[in-house]
Amino acid sequence: MTQNNDPSLIAYSGDSLREAFGLALSQLAEHYPNVVVLDADVAGGTGAHHFLKAYPDRFFQFGIAEQNMIAAAGGMASTGLIPVVTAFGVFCLRAYEQVRLSVAYCKRNVKIVASHPGLDVGPDGGSAQTLEDIAAFRAIPGMTVISPADSLEVALATRAILDFDGPVYMRTGRSPSRCILPLDYTFKIGKGQVLRDGFDVSIIACGVEVARSLDAAAILEKRGVSARVVNMSTIKPIDVDLLVQCSRDTGAIVTAEDHNVIGGLGGSVAEVIVQHAPCPIEFIGVRDTFGESGEPEELAEKYQLTGQYIADAAYKAIARKNKF
Repeated sequence: MTQNNDPSLIAYSGDSLREAFGLALSQLAEHYPNVVVLDADVAGGTGAHHFLKAYPDRFFQFGIAEQNMIAAAGGMASTGLIPVVTAFGVFCLRAYEQVRLSVAYCKRNVKIVASHPGLDVGPDGGSAQTLEDIAAFRAIPGMTVISPADSLEVALATRAILDFDGPVYMRTGRSPSRCILPLDYTFKIGKGQVLRDGFDVSIIACGVEVARSLDAAAILEKRGVSARVVNMSTIKPIDVDLLVQCSRDTGAIVTAEDHNVIGGLGGSVAEVIVQHAPCPIEFIGVRDTFGESGEPEELAEKYQLTGQYIADAAYKAIARKNKF
């Protein structure tokens, strides 16, 4: 497949991440005849229903049996197939042992695509809001972890992970997504992208928090603060060179993610910065607690993930920089 954006993918730029994934996958399947989709009775909620409709003979329904599904995916991959496993994020955690042993340990070419991550799940409540999946999956040796920012990027990332040889865990999303990326945007595994340049502070974000980080940059601009916004959609392997450049250029960093502040994007960024280019870092995310039922934007406000809270964290990081 060409790496240029084609109209079929660009057309998905207004959908939720899960729908954009399902539409892109069904469109790409013609060019990847060895792709099969495995589902755990949630195709309507992951976007996989588009693939089911187009390619029913390449769709495997496992019911509510995620552990069996992941183990089967490892076996299928050993025959040369590319299994795309679809489930809600919380249910992927149910099969963590199988991901570790049947996929990563064996270096199987399996793609795990998880919908309903973080507080974006909204009304489904705390039991369905996975806030620890990035931490869990990035700790598995050899696992690539991706969290796209909008529906265009998730479509481009879907193509990229099919071309990539190795296990991948990719987040999508339940709610409608804001279109923030230009139509000529390119996606490459392992590379972050500067969406807005600045010199006072760098805001490093993934998933739904990228849009909110752009909101924060606009708030900061009104106060005379220049904020760089980076879309760090690949959390593992993370873009070390870009992070070091951000630290050296701006001297202060804020990370933002719809995830626990422990072990996710913020932890990954901090691991790099402390080794290569130390500077003050502030962390935006859910602070070691479970979520609750509510609309996504209401929850983002309650758990302090909105643009204003990101801007407030930027002020703190800059103040610390001046004392560093």
